[in-house]
Amino acid sequence: MENIYRTNTCGDINESFIGKKVRLSGWINSKRDHGGLVFIDLRDHYGITQCVIDTTHPDFPKLDHLRIESVISVYGEIVKRDQETINENLPSGHVELKIESFNIISSADVLPILVATDEQFPEDLRLKYRYIDLRRSKLQKTIKLRSQIIKTMRDYMWDNDFNELQTPILTASSPEGARDFLVPSRLHAGKFYALPQAPQQFKQLAMVAGFDKYFQVAPCFRDEDLRADRVLEFYQLDMEMSFATQEDVLSIAKGLVEKTFSKFANGRKIADWQTIPYAEAMDKYGSDKPDLRNPLIIKDVTEAFKDSTFTIFANSIAKGSVVKAIVAPSSSEKPRSWFDGLNEWARANKAHGLGYIVFDKENGEEKGPIAKNLTKDRIDMIKEICDIKNGDSVFFVCDKLSTAQKFAGLTRTKLATDLDLIEKDIFKFAFIVDFPFYEMDETTGKLDFGHNPFSMPQGGLEALKSNDLLSIKAYQYDIVCNGYEMASGAVRNYDIETMVKAFENVGYTRADVEERFSGLITAFKYGVPPHAGIALGIDRIVMLLADEPNLREVILFPINGRGEDLMMGAPSVIDEKQLKELHIKVELPKKQQ
Repeated sequence: MENIYRTNTCGDINESFIGKKVRLSGWINSKRDHGGLVFIDLRDHYGITQCVIDTTHPDFPKLDHLRIESVISVYGEIVKRDQETINENLPSGHVELKIESFNIISSADVLPILVATDEQFPEDLRLKYRYIDLRRSKLQKTIKLRSQIIKTMRDYMWDNDFNELQTPILTASSPEGARDFLVPSRLHAGKFYALPQAPQQFKQLAMVAGFDKYFQVAPCFRDEDLRADRVLEFYQLDMEMSFATQEDVLSIAKGLVEKTFSKFANGRKIADWQTIPYAEAMDKYGSDKPDLRNPLIIKDVTEAFKDSTFTIFANSIAKGSVVKAIVAPSSSEKPRSWFDGLNEWARANKAHGLGYIVFDKENGEEKGPIAKNLTKDRIDMIKEICDIKNGDSVFFVCDKLSTAQKFAGLTRTKLATDLDLIEKDIFKFAFIVDFPFYEMDETTGKLDFGHNPFSMPQGGLEALKSNDLLSIKAYQYDIVCNGYEMASGAVRNYDIETMVKAFENVGYTRADVEERFSGLITAFKYGVPPHAGIALGIDRIVMLLADEPNLREVILFPINGRGEDLMMGAPSVIDEKQLKELHIKVELPKKQQ
């Protein structure tokens, strides 16, 4: 039976259709009156076809009064365009449809945002009318790219004998490192489900159940602060493997990433992968997700300032601080305002400022307040450690180790951006390995998990019995690309005693562990294979391949930066009847006086 709306799509039409009669349906992308003839660009998901109607057509007045973005169906013959109207940018650019008849399917009101334009509109307006925003060519391409990327990833997993399984959305609260979204239970008063931060325990239970290889395109929910590369609801390609080592998982993950990125890189290069231990990443790049396109390397110059006459740093070193240095190549002739601006930037990022030494381009003579307070041998030590050349400047960060590393990392990025040093049109991947199993909470002073609490500590149970818990490394690993964490995973702790001890070290009791993770603990008592896995952030992957700096640009219906769905009006107020059914009483915080 023939489709009453179309015989073809707008993307089908080309010169091979000349002389044929077709029916097309879509949105009016634009209208142009050329006196006696009106040209309409008709758009559907697949492309644009120019249509033309004579103003003497008996039904023309109906079409003439339609606004852009109205939906119509047109019928007519495909004819060759006049030479002066050919559009080489469209597959249909050499032809047009001569309208014989048309149907008005849906007329559009005045638009809150325009579609056929490069004009920028406020993000909240775009998100409120997302269904209109999504009609724009760029977003159509991005969301279609997302679909193609997910298909490619799925195909790879199936080709490698993974089973696609679905895990529950309503589950129990679990310490994954972020706040849970809680769902009140109507049937069990005072109890709550949690939306999964990740399918962590369920995928491990799938291994216990004997499914050797699992994967899932899984929705994950984390109630955390928002930013450009973080949202409340996201998707990841989650995988787990039985009888697998860290190397097995990383090999599969690397193959998946390389297949996906090589297919959609669009001319951009893929560099050789690096494997970088966490401690090295923090020391050299000031981040556990380093952007390797940035050539700048952080150096430690603590010894050059220790017991020196530059007392600000010397006194701080005596109290346990370190000094990190970042070279800004060929920057000595930058205006003073640039150096002052970097100090202002540092203070805006809650640092004391950025000390620096400038080395003259001609003779290498050192300049600046710090240089005046250091002896020649100490300056020479800095030059040697940092491989400084004439015309370079070097910036210093002095603070406690972790703080100094992180701010030196920010400075490294800032300098490379200012000096346009970041390599373009390339993806640089790295495995970050050997994460610390535990870390000290700087606010509370208490020991906590450094990463995933279900991972296996290197050294097993015996390592957890040592006195130096902060030195324990975990079989945990990330994949990073161009400054973004793209995937995270671990070899799982499948031994009950090791798991209990790991949690006891951070303040849980055996009873706590057995109660909170009863499903996992009980399952492990009936025979559990060693297993390991990883999860790749689909939104981040699409963001990188689409060259978009904001995750909201690669999600079909995102919320805004305040966690609001302006289109559907969420979160919303729930009426008293629903609250009563859920046994919930709402107490709003008192307004600040």
